[in-house]
Amino acid sequence: MEQIVEQSFAYWPVVLNGVKALTVLIIGWMTAGMISRAIRKRINATPEIDPTLGNFVASIIRWALIAVVLIAVLGLFGIEATSLVAMMGAATLAIGLALQGTLSDLAAGFMLVLFRPYKLGQYVDIGGTAGTVKDLNLFITELTTPDNVQIIIPNGQAWGAVITNYSHHETRRVDLVFGIDYGDNADTAKEIILAQANADTRVLQNPEPWVRVTNLGDSSVDLTTRIWCKAEDYWELKFAMTQAVKEAFDAKGISIPYPHQVEIKREA
Repeated sequence: MEQIVEQSFAYWPVVLNGVKALTVLIIGWMTAGMISRAIRKRINATPEIDPTLGNFVASIIRWALIAVVLIAVLGLFGIEATSLVAMMGAATLAIGLALQGTLSDLAAGFMLVLFRPYKLGQYVDIGGTAGTVKDLNLFITELTTPDNVQIIIPNGQAWGAVITNYSHHETRRVDLVFGIDYGDNADTAKEIILAQANADTRVLQNPEPWVRVTNLGDSSVDLTTRIWCKAEDYWELKFAMTQAVKEAFDAKGISIPYPHQVEIKREA
């Protein structure tokens, strides 16, 4: 009986260390998150610093603090930091081979922050996947599509892909094509389109709105319109111009043709 009691007490240090380790891990994890969020908030509140950099720095600090917490937890079990460093050095090759994709994402994350091909809030296309940049951290880039779907792209794939940034420049060109009937006057239609463009305050006058006859189609004369606007006005201006020109054509008697099918009856 005494032997059983002694054996039970022998396990107490291990149990206590386990409880301490779990407590340190939980508190350390929460503290790392709190500090990371505070740093992100502080950096993002500074107008001179890009929000993308704030998120990235906060992510680095969070993972660094978590690493310190893990070292402290291992110390509770008698594993000293020097021994841990030696063990990590011996296992570097194996870890590098096992996590080469993750390490590649980490290196790519630094390159993305250094060269800034996109920033938070910009609308981009990364290798055929488009969305608004919501987060860029050590390992992944998070996009949100216009219909509010989350897309996670590993930084290694993002860095190696073709990146199209629709929000990089302050202005964008809106291209529209309007088809009119062959019996309508092209100059009149051009005047109508230009009048609608000049009436919208979102349309920039430098460069000036541009309308040309660009194609003689099977059933229509195509007028290509090019107008410039601020990048944030692109879609709303495109929708508004399409409707405004349609209504103006209707009011002025300019018809927008559509393909017709003519049924040919053959005599028996």
